Amino acid sequence: MKIVVLVKQVPDSSLDRHLSTDDFTVDRASASNVINEIDEHAIEAALKLVEEHGGDITLLTVGPDHATESIRKALSMGPDAAVHVVDDAIAGSCAVSTSKVLAAALKDQEYDLVLCGAESTDGGVQSMPHMLSARLGVAALTGAREMSIDGDKVLVERQTEDGYEKLAAAKPAIVSVWDSMNQPRYPSLKGIMSAKRKPIEVKSLSDIGVDASEVGAGAATSQVVDAQPRPPREAGVRVTDEGEGGTELANYLASQKFV
Repeated sequence: MKIVVLVKQVPDSSLDRHLSTDDFTVDRASASNVINEIDEHAIEAALKLVEEHGGDITLLTVGPDHATESIRKALSMGPDAAVHVVDDAIAGSCAVSTSKVLAAALKDQEYDLVLCGAESTDGGVQSMPHMLSARLGVAALTGAREMSIDGDKVLVERQTEDGYEKLAAAKPAIVSVWDSMNQPRYPSLKGIMSAKRKPIEVKSLSDIGVDASEVGAGAATSQVVDAQPRPPREAGVRVTDEGEGGTELANYLASQKFV
């Protein structure tokens, strides 16, 4: 079984993140960048499937040169190889344009499954599996908390507000996972050392047949026109109960439109 896992390098969500002042895109150059957290769960899901059914795993990343750092870390978990699409023209692309790049790169790959995290911590739009499904003409099973393979079918279970749903689709298929699916393994020393030797195929837009005019900020379907930094936290309001505390609390809540 051949599995492709989509991996994205994002600014560390546990640290301060900023937007560029010129175009209000995420400032990645000055950020501390890491693997998108939920993508690690997708990698773990792929590793478990290969351990059970055999096969190989290829990582696919679209990002700047320094994304190689995250690719090597992801490879140290156990995948076999990676494809890194790098092109200056991609900078500022929206999700729609990014899906065009990913779909074009996937068409060059043989795969039974494409796995990815349900969302990225820098965008959070949760739309990539659906866009890729439309572009590639394969089923998308999204938001999985459990996954298994039964012959030519992919079976997933996902949480809903009212319980859970069970879905099935024929391979090839795209599956996005949540962090509730598993616990990603820590890379071993052997895995870290072997990751340095694993192949990373670098491709440009021309290599995958995408015109530079179709991506980037100029082709984006959405744009941030203004952004303001989060205001500093202010001291709270203390209500001292001297017989009218309940009334004062209710008045304050009403002034803040909580009640």
